[in-house]
Amino acid sequence: MHVIPRSSAPNDGRHPLADHRPATYIVTGCAGFIGSHVADVLLERGDRVLGIDAFTDSYARETKQANVAGLLWRPGFHLLEADLVDVALDVLFGGVDGVFHLAAQPGELVERGRTLDLSARDILATQRSFEAAAHHGVRVVFASSSSVYGNPEQYPTAEDTPPRPVSSCGVTKVCCEQLAETYATVAGLDYVAMRYFTVYGPRQRPDMAIARIAAALADGRCFDVYGSGEESRDVTYIDDAVLATLAVMDAGETGAVYNVGGGREISLHEVIELCRHLTDRGLDVRYTRAATGDVRRTAADTSRILADVGWQPQTRLEEGLIAHLSWAASPGRAGLSRLRPVPAAQRR
Repeated sequence: MHVIPRSSAPNDGRHPLADHRPATYIVTGCAGFIGSHVADVLLERGDRVLGIDAFTDSYARETKQANVAGLLWRPGFHLLEADLVDVALDVLFGGVDGVFHLAAQPGELVERGRTLDLSARDILATQRSFEAAAHHGVRVVFASSSSVYGNPEQYPTAEDTPPRPVSSCGVTKVCCEQLAETYATVAGLDYVAMRYFTVYGPRQRPDMAIARIAAALADGRCFDVYGSGEESRDVTYIDDAVLATLAVMDAGETGAVYNVGGGREISLHEVIELCRHLTDRGLDVRYTRAATGDVRRTAADTSRILADVGWQPQTRLEEGLIAHLSWAASPGRAGLSRLRPVPAAQRR
């Protein structure tokens, strides 16, 4: 089994290791992108982790196995391959200190037949997780998404903006947030929702744009742009997203919804040019129609999470891209030549 190396991006000692009292957590979706990184940092700070993952065929099983391979030998980690729809969660959730519910099916790149393809299993898995957590009085931090906003009228977008999703992922996440509110009202669920804005970095899901750019550069393939390339996103480096997730487990307000954004909105064209510059390589680009349900732009107002738990992004986009591209060029891939940082004078 191939073990994917940890990110090489500098963290400046930001991992919450000091003065931490070890605890026991469940991480659902532990073989996924964010889940595997959350489990990694929990173990690093001395916690015990029960990782649950169904290893669905949303993308290659080998990729998910590589994501979790580095965890399997770590003291305090146990992996359970199981589907949250079927497994006895009421038994598993007893005696743990918290649950990071990060399992989800990825949204379709193009909505099937231009109709919404809601993930009923995601909703059911989330409902069962909330019910078990409420029964045991366990806090749940769960993954929502900026896709709940659709195309809002205001940027940066704050959490009190009414949801107007235009994709199946967005509708599914709104359903899960509503489930959390309902369980809080009727069963006392202690929950916090994380609306992630385009998280990138080592182990990113292979269908995401930055992962596809890195793979195209490494392998000399053409990169497909779905749309004009002017579409923009607020991008968040994985280390920052993980620290936000852990911070709200420890200190977030019960029932709060938090945006997690990287603090820099950038167009796909700009990302392509920056990756070309960082690798000193050409990249062939091919344009095709925009994906149904795709949004024009995203930009996060993160003032709430800063005020409540003191979190703010720390990783410069250039630093995060260097770490991501370096990971994509690791042994076993074609390799990117002359990877170099952008001179400080050119950074924004």
